Amino acid sequence: MSHNTISLNKQRQPLAHLESVWLFGYGSLIYKTDFAYLDTKPACIYGWQRRFWQGSHDHRGTPQAPGRVLTLIEAPGARCAGMAYQVTPDTFEHLDHREKNGYLRVFTPLHWLHEAGEAEGIVYLATPDNAAYLGPASDSEIAAHIASSAGPSGPNSEYVLKLAQALRAMNEHDEHVFAIERELLKLL
Repeated sequence: MSHNTISLNKQRQPLAHLESVWLFGYGSLIYKTDFAYLDTKPACIYGWQRRFWQGSHDHRGTPQAPGRVLTLIEAPGARCAGMAYQVTPDTFEHLDHREKNGYLRVFTPLHWLHEAGEAEGIVYLATPDNAAYLGPASDSEIAAHIASSAGPSGPNSEYVLKLAQALRAMNEHDEHVFAIERELLKLL
């Protein structure tokens, strides 16, 4: 699958018939909301965990030297906390461009963290069959890669550090993110 998934997402998931959609953010969408939204709530999804296994050719790296950003991998029993944003379908013009580097939209149940209830929402996933997928590596290898990467959105390290800070502000612990942060801080 190509790096650029904009047209594929529009084909696979037309949203114009909906008044609003919940979007689940588990990476930079937690701390960088550069889009309008109707409502926001802390939420989580089950059966998924964050991993720095996706390449970033357009934001935190370049085509010649991609950075590393998050995707989700299936993990039975896992819980991934993040932020949910209620948005109008036209917001996906911007979001599909922002998340175009190998990410596909998928519907999944969202569970609210601080109140009872759930809603169906969209999450962007980058699977191993996309051209930007980098796959697993050790914490120290991932941190070294991130420490040496930068792109139009800034240093790759900033992505990790801001996410770790945002997760702490939410009172959430993510061992993978914090392990990469620890290794990264040794290098910076």
